[in-house]
Amino acid sequence: MIRVKDLKKSYRDVQALKGVSFRVSPGELFAYLGPNGAGKTTTIRILTGLTRRTAGDAWLAGFHIEREDLRAKREFGLVMQSISLDQELTVSENLDIHGRLFDMSPSERREKIDKLLAYVDLIDRKDSLVKQLSGGMKRRLMIARALLHSPRILFMDEPTIGLDPEIRRKIWALVKKIQHTGTTILLTTHYIEEAEFLADRVAFLDRGKIVVINTPQNLMEQIGAWAIDRMEGCEMETIYFKTREEASAFSAQQDESYTLRRVNLEDSFLKLTGKKV
Repeated sequence: MIRVKDLKKSYRDVQALKGVSFRVSPGELFAYLGPNGAGKTTTIRILTGLTRRTAGDAWLAGFHIEREDLRAKREFGLVMQSISLDQELTVSENLDIHGRLFDMSPSERREKIDKLLAYVDLIDRKDSLVKQLSGGMKRRLMIARALLHSPRILFMDEPTIGLDPEIRRKIWALVKKIQHTGTTILLTTHYIEEAEFLADRVAFLDRGKIVVINTPQNLMEQIGAWAIDRMEGCEMETIYFKTREEASAFSAQQDESYTLRRVNLEDSFLKLTGKKV
């Protein structure tokens, strides 16, 4: 559904992307992870036509992102980091404008707006001004807007940034609900547990290059199941173990303070890149 081949992007002397390649299958939720400046948002901006590529190619649902740009753009919905809603319009008016841009008929717009607002649990706020909504409600409204024209692909760039943990988990449930309808999702996030919980596969991106692509479970299993964090002088050292019994036996021999915990996806990223997401 998404195919990216040797994608490159340079800004004067800075190479934001250095030949990125990946595929996302229909109905898959693919998480794109990396620290600030790794190239995550640049990739999404190129795929959605907001930034021009320097080199390489990409296709959305079989349509080339530049040679067949109008057809490619009809295939995706986009949820960006920043809140891009008209604050002085109502919830339904924001959605109605989006439907008009995609040539939806008045009856189709009305039907789809009511359906999606019920879907994201905002039907009771249909006539509220956007500026009266909470941050979590605005995020859900942006997701509803991105789905209005029935895209087969959904790009989500940091969709839960700035939200408290409880609201983030509600958004997670909504994202999985969307995926179960058959929508292909490409997600970027700084919350590593978000990708660990949601994604079928993840790509680790570092300094414009993909380090690895695999399932979260496989990446974690490669380094172990349990970890011990302990202080070594002024530095924190992490040691990985295949079983809890091995970790417990090691910890019993330690005089220093330590923490025993399960391995998470951030451990995998740290092991491969030497840095945290």
